Amino acid sequence: MAGAGRTTAASADAAASSGPVLPGAEPFELGGGGDIGVLLVHGFTGTPQSMRPWGEFLAAAGLTVRCPLLPGHGTRWQDLAVTGWRDWYGAVDEAFGDLRAHCSQVFVMGLSMGGTLALRLAEERGAEVAGAVTVNPSLGTDRWDAKIAPLLAKVRRSVPGIASDVKADGVAEIGYDRVSVRAFVSLRELWKITVPDLRRIVSPVLTFRSVVDHVVEPSSGRRLLAGVTSAPVTERLLPDSYHVATLDNDKETIFRGSLDFVRQLVAVPAQGAGDGVEPVVVAEGDG
Repeated sequence: MAGAGRTTAASADAAASSGPVLPGAEPFELGGGGDIGVLLVHGFTGTPQSMRPWGEFLAAAGLTVRCPLLPGHGTRWQDLAVTGWRDWYGAVDEAFGDLRAHCSQVFVMGLSMGGTLALRLAEERGAEVAGAVTVNPSLGTDRWDAKIAPLLAKVRRSVPGIASDVKADGVAEIGYDRVSVRAFVSLRELWKITVPDLRRIVSPVLTFRSVVDHVVEPSSGRRLLAGVTSAPVTERLLPDSYHVATLDNDKETIFRGSLDFVRQLVAVPAQGAGDGVEPVVVAEGDG
């Protein structure tokens, strides 16, 4: 199964009504057979391409890895306009359930909106999620134009894209060059239900945040640290990467940090944490 791509039912349904999947954007499964599973989730307008190096690293360490292509993604931006957060979350939940059927413990890890969906899964699935890792998760925005997005969607179909915010030379993310305004409105709805429910998360959380990010503001990180109160949460800062940090200069920090996180929790199961757990912030190079 290593290296093979298999589409979940949700993403297959979306693909059936859209254009062909862009080369390199395919979903993938890696490292079949391991008892510990990892579900990787890509970001808004992105594809599994941004997650593949991470997945390959984890699979090489003996983990069973799956990364679905979210509905409306990996084809053309117009296809994103006919999907919403329930479609994206449905694909994530389905892939998680499939992994749970084959693995004793499953971790969920996501980039940007993929991190949002990972957190939502942890809220909904509770202790079934062994742990969550997020990279620059999107939990809101301070942009004034986002507030008028529902009105803008009535008169404008798309705005310029957000893909490939990468600092490293010669590295490009596969993603749309336009953002569906209608889909962005749905993303806002995902934020609205996810942030208040962060307190429901009982699984340990590790989050990575780029010091310079041109897509997600630092306020998203603050919302996460303040919102997760019933489980341990640790933030690690990435000093040399932009938003798509999984493809950027600090990617090894993410890869190794997430593997250490898994190994610590598998070797020493997390104890039930009560309310008021304090977040830990670690600057790269510390501890």
